Amino acid sequence: MNKMLVAVFDTEAAAFEGLSALKDLHRDGDITLYASAVIVKDKTNEISIRQAADDGPVGTALGLLTGAVIGILGGPAGLAIGATIGGFTGFLFDMDKSGIGATFLDDVSKTLTAGKAAVLAEIEESWTTPVDARMHAHGGIVFRRLRSEVVEDQLVRESAAFDADLKSLEDDLKQAIAEDRAAIQKDIEQVKKQIKANQEHAKARLDQAKAEMEARIKALEEQAKGASDRAKARIEKRIAEIKADYEVRSKKLNQAWNLTKEALAA
Repeated sequence: MNKMLVAVFDTEAAAFEGLSALKDLHRDGDITLYASAVIVKDKTNEISIRQAADDGPVGTALGLLTGAVIGILGGPAGLAIGATIGGFTGFLFDMDKSGIGATFLDDVSKTLTAGKAAVLAEIEESWTTPVDARMHAHGGIVFRRLRSEVVEDQLVRESAAFDADLKSLEDDLKQAIAEDRAAIQKDIEQVKKQIKANQEHAKARLDQAKAEMEARIKALEEQAKGASDRAKARIEKRIAEIKADYEVRSKKLNQAWNLTKEALAA
């Protein structure tokens, strides 16, 4: 399963040992390490990036997580992207859309206190014991966030709700007296704009989900080259899980898109 992971350590040296352990687990096929970063919070509570997050095969999710951790701990003024208070709220929303989540970040922030360091990573793992054992051996405290289908579920619910709103308004319009018709028509146009926005969002999300699936599978296939038979079996299982997850996500997104298409065509 695709997860965002943060492991907090007492020292920077321990954090890099933890990162090395993740790379060993990747080499052995116990996990797939897509991307990683290391940050340090010094005694004055200043946060610095010791190893910047690379894009990895699945885009900017880890970079977003790194910026979010810095932003949560340093406040909006400390955000690398220079967000305002209002922008920070939007940033939190973007994190939820990316499957990271503000609650997850809050838990991390309470542990990453002055003088500590953290490894941030995007990984694929079938079970948690290998990572936990290696991180704990170096004194690490591990936090995980399963990248969820929150956005897909929300799009389906919103599309169905907008469809119902539109039908209700159109029924009202048929029965309305002359002086009310202009106001109802205005409401109808507004709902149609929201439906169109949802339609575009669903299409973009579907394209993104497909691109992520293909990139993750490519990374896994690369990892399988030269791996032991045992490791290859685990990697093949992850590939199958990724394909199954994409089928679930794409089904929901297509459902949302079809709901909006039918509403606008009516």
